[in-house]
Amino acid sequence: MTLRIVGFAGSLSRPSKTRALVDLVTAKAAARLGATAATYDLTDLQPALVTAQALDDLEGLPRAIVASILSADALVVGSPVYKGSYTGLFKHLFDLIDPAALAGKPVLLTATGGGDKHALVIEHQLRPLFGFFEAVTLPTGVYASGAEFSDGVPASPALLTRIDRAVSQFPKDLLHRPTSTAA
Repeated sequence: MTLRIVGFAGSLSRPSKTRALVDLVTAKAAARLGATAATYDLTDLQPALVTAQALDDLEGLPRAIVASILSADALVVGSPVYKGSYTGLFKHLFDLIDPAALAGKPVLLTATGGGDKHALVIEHQLRPLFGFFEAVTLPTGVYASGAEFSDGVPASPALLTRIDRAVSQFPKDLLHRPTSTAA
């Protein structure tokens, strides 16, 4: 079976710089690992996520997307930064997930923001969130400021270098792990 890498962007905007970053990182990781890739964002889960109080409240496409996230072999997650943190609906989705569901899963953390002062969101917000789930966050997270995009696409050479470094940190044994089955 082929490895599956799923990207999830915590943005409600379309187009979205966060979605563009997560798409690129997910595609690069999939190419490196010979995996399939899929990327979703908060808009894909609406309007069901807003009113969900448990995963069982989600049906149809939103339920299938969450099942895809949970059964993926690895994740790329990202959020735009609002007032120094990830978005509220992004957190709400992860509030619905069982604390053991992501244990041991490799996760590459990404974030976007208007300026460099938001770069610590990866270390101070995202890494602790996924640490709670006992996920295996990769050492290098990728933060991208608005200035590092051109026409909505990640473009700066420094950003592309950070992406390549982070993607190279997916565990080598991921290629030899038994693949997950759909939830």
